Formats: sequence, structure tokens, C-alpha cells
Amino acid sequence: MSDSSPIEVAGAWSFWDRPVPSSIPRRVELPAQLRESLGLVIQGVRRCGKSTLLQQLIGRYDLDPRHCAFLNFEDPKLSQQMSWPTLDRLVAAFRERHPAAERLYFFLDEIQHVDGWERWLRTQLEQPGGHVFAITGSNAHLLSGELSTALTGRHLTVELFPFDLAEGRLHDPDLTLADHLVRGGFPEPLSMSDGDRLLRQYFHDIVERDVRERVGARSSLPVRQVAQMVFESAGSEMSLRRIAAATGIAVETAGSYVEACESAYLLFSCPFFAFSERRRASRNRKYYPVDPGLRRVVVSRAGADRGKALECATHTALRRRFGQVSYWRERGEVDFVVQDEGRILPVQVSWDGPTERHHRAMESFYERFPQAEETVWISVDTFEEELDRLGC
Repeated sequence: MSDSSPIEVAGAWSFWDRPVPSSIPRRVELPAQLRESLGLVIQGVRRCGKSTLLQQLIGRYDLDPRHCAFLNFEDPKLSQQMSWPTLDRLVAAFRERHPAAERLYFFLDEIQHVDGWERWLRTQLEQPGGHVFAITGSNAHLLSGELSTALTGRHLTVELFPFDLAEGRLHDPDLTLADHLVRGGFPEPLSMSDGDRLLRQYFHDIVERDVRERVGARSSLPVRQVAQMVFESAGSEMSLRRIAAATGIAVETAGSYVEACESAYLLFSCPFFAFSERRRASRNRKYYPVDPGLRRVVVSRAGADRGKALECATHTALRRRFGQVSYWRERGEVDFVVQDEGRILPVQVSWDGPTERHHRAMESFYERFPQAEETVWISVDTFEEELDRLGC
């Protein structure tokens, strides 16, 4: 059993006597201030930079690093202390070190490993003692709707994604859109000559640790096959029945695997656009991966597949900005439809720009939704300009 106390381990993760490392600032909307009564929850796919964003909160809120305790619960020195009393001991010890501090800040990384953390944190937030809590976690248990049940009305959620193009250029000023679509936005692989190898490991880790463990599958193989099939078919309508038949599992099992992949931020569903819930539910969904670079190393298809990569990157940008992204198809297809303050915004994506097929689809769409805004046309030449205009 480890003899390290939580406060001793926190000393290795905190910045009480050393500077906070510099890092690329993330384009993410944060609350105006941190509050004792509201926990800050940072959600996102594994290895997208959540721990780094926690560190950046010191500068974003002009905090005194000496009053900030960081603790990563994947530290092996805590392996025998994964229960809520460990959290109690950390808070008590840090409070003892700073009895005169008006407010203390606790940044708890990978908190899902701690048994009973949800009830413990809710108690802390309901009976604030001058403490602020920000947490992250990669496990789908933390990233699912269960969090809302545990902390109803007591948390604010911030979603973090891999680097977008603008963030990637802060890392590499010479980064082009074509480069971004190939390499993706996971921070660490961008700094490596063999980033693809690490991206493949990310995919394996997410499937194994954040998906398979959640659904209780005995083998990761069918889970991986489902995720790969969805990646391969990005942008196409997918039925669970088709996924089940291709992978040899039950339809219900296929549905649980896809849902777990989405909970882990590995992929996102894109439902049919309609005002009727019945119509939305009656149509198959499309699915998109969280990152074009991750998709490239996972799919078996040869070739650049640049048009599909552009579509995937556009979906992620829209998902980041608007939350829900839909598609529409009747006599022709509209790649994406988003709603913003009551406005309906159709978005068409094509590498070389719109074709006659795209214009015909828009004519059908406007017949059905005459109140919709002017079409946003995304191509390799307009990607940055148009998404910037939308605030993405």
C-alpha cells in the first residue's frame, strides 16, 4: 500500500514552488468566474488537452498558484487510496496549510477513478467552505448523462476538442488546412515525427478504457469493429441493423457500443433535421469522428479522402459552436443544418465548391423550409472564412 498522502502527491502536480508551464491557449468559452457553489466540469475525448486546460485556468482567472491544488488520480502513488476519504484528506490538509486564505482551488484530474466522488463533490458544493472545484475525466461514466444526475444544478460543463486549425497554427504557424485534415488536432502527435503511431494508440486506449469497460464487453474486438465501421462510413446514414449484421452482434448491442463511443467523445451522431421528434427518430443518423487525423489512421480505405476529411472537420467546428448538428435529405441532401437563436442555417460542404447537385438539394430544402437563412457554402477555399463568419 502506498504511504504517500494526497497532499504530498498533490505537491508533485501543483505549482506551489515552480512556474506553470507555457502552453497553447485554448479557444474555449469559460464562465466569467469560478464559484464555490458550481463545480466546473471539463469534458472531452482522451488526450485532447483537458489537463493542460486545467493548468491554464490559473492564468485565465489570475489565481495565486499557491492556493491551487492539482491532483491526477491516475498517479500510481494513489492506487490504494481511490475512495472519497482521500478527497477529504486532501481538502483538510490544504486548508491547514492556508488557514487565512479566503478561497482555495482544487483541480481534480481523472476523478472518475475515485469511488463515491459524485456524492462527496455534491456535498462540498452544497456546503461551500471557500473552496472551488474543477474536475476532468476521460471515462464515459463521467462524460455521460449520469453526471447531470449526480450534480443536478451544481455544475457547469465545458467541452474541449482537439486543436482546431487556428489552435494548430499557434503550434505550427505554417500549418495549412490540408495539413490539418491529414494530421488532425491531438496536441502531442503534432509534435512527433511519427504521430500516426500515437494516434493509433489513442484509438486503442479510448476503445479499451472508455468504451469496452463501460459496456462490459468481454472482448474489445467487436467494439473496435463497430467504431471502425462508423469511422469508415462517416457522413453516410447508418442503421444499427446494418452495423450489427456487419459485425455479427445483436442490434441492441450495436446500439450500446455506438452510444458508448459517443459518450467517450470518440464520435458524434448527426440526426435528421425536422421539427417533429417522431420524424427525427424515424430516420437513421449520420456519424462523424471527433478528429480527421484520428479517422485517417483508423480507416482502411486508401487514398487521401480529402473531401470526407473536410466534411468531418466542418462537422466538428459546427458541433463545437452550435452543439447540435443535423442533416436533411429528401430530394437531395443538405450536409448540415444548425439552429442559432431561432434561425435555421443550412451548410453544404464540397472540396471544390457547389455543384448542380448541391443547388438542386438546396431548392428542395427551401421548398420545405422557406424561412431558412442563406446557404453557407464550405469548400477548401472558403472553409476558414465561412466558419469564422459563423463564429466557429
